Amino acid sequence: MTWLEILERIESGEGDQVEFKRGIGDGKKICEAMCAFANTRGGVVILGVENKTREIVGVKEGAEKVQERLTGFLQTGCSAPVSARLGRHESSDGWVHWIEVSRQRGFEPMRTGGRVFVRRGRSNVEPSPTELQGLYNDFGYIMTEERVLKAAGVESINLECFRDYLREHGLDMEEDPQPSPENDLVNRRVLAESDGERRATLYGILAFGNEPQRYPQTGNFWIECVAYAGGDRASETIIVSEAKGRLDEQVERAEGWFQGLGRQEVYKGLYREDRHLLPLKAVREALVNAVVHRDYAVIGSKILFEVFSRQAAVTSPGALPNSMTPASVRAGAIPRSRNEWVANYMLERKLMERRGRGWPIMRKAMLEFNGTEPELEVDESSVRVIFHLDR
Repeated sequence: MTWLEILERIESGEGDQVEFKRGIGDGKKICEAMCAFANTRGGVVILGVENKTREIVGVKEGAEKVQERLTGFLQTGCSAPVSARLGRHESSDGWVHWIEVSRQRGFEPMRTGGRVFVRRGRSNVEPSPTELQGLYNDFGYIMTEERVLKAAGVESINLECFRDYLREHGLDMEEDPQPSPENDLVNRRVLAESDGERRATLYGILAFGNEPQRYPQTGNFWIECVAYAGGDRASETIIVSEAKGRLDEQVERAEGWFQGLGRQEVYKGLYREDRHLLPLKAVREALVNAVVHRDYAVIGSKILFEVFSRQAAVTSPGALPNSMTPASVRAGAIPRSRNEWVANYMLERKLMERRGRGWPIMRKAMLEFNGTEPELEVDESSVRVIFHLDR
């Protein structure tokens, strides 16, 4: 951009493609602006301008030093080098510098400090879950269980958890010779090669990660548990919980939350029986199926476990996988999961029954419990299993 064009931008004020900075500071805010512009429509960061008055105040540091620092921000301030042009002009009020940022064309959104930013009006903000999903879709980034996370290496994997998993399968972890830990992780698809380095796969993070939800792509891969006072989401919320962690931890924590909602008294003849609001076998099966079969390409959505006054529902993001239909699910057809590694993991951990048995198990448990059958609602964006709390 020319100096005259910069003056025009200054005169027009800040907006969705213009941001002013009085000085360079520690560079954090500049990097956030660069990240937001790169992820949205591009824009220009102008240094040496007071944002409220649009007055040119000039950057106090030496021009060459500022240019060096800005070049450093472009190279290392974000998750990938930022495509941009630097400019400067010495006005009567001092040096004005600018960074003309282009729209990023990488395979995933730009991040700075581990966070994704977009430009919204005059602000740099983190996108909502829906916006984040759209952003990843725009960049052509499809999250699948075999996809590697660039920010996750071997240090992101809980090796003791992984070894316990191997011990459960009867593998002797002491007998020599033993493969190196990294080779073992690669052989088990927990790690994969990416650009000459070994990075954790989504499956590896979800099954064995230290902090599975810490990455921008995985931040919503957990179960949100909500209990309502009434019969729909407009009712008062009683209690909310976040079932986060690895796949098995998510299921166990969501099930534990449900048990904590209390029990109901049921009389059989003269005898009173205390029981949970629903059979735990049906609840666990629904939760396991949700984490196994959800569409992990739907980045901005969580699994929902909701309890209302007359029913409970488990909603999983994404449509039914691989040409499955509601009729085939109810019939107990053996599915080919979109997440085969995750499905095998849950089977091996004995958290999941034999493939294709999920719906028959839930149906039998509910019929024995209160004589009702679970319902299945399917659309283009979700699969919902509904349990009736009473007859």
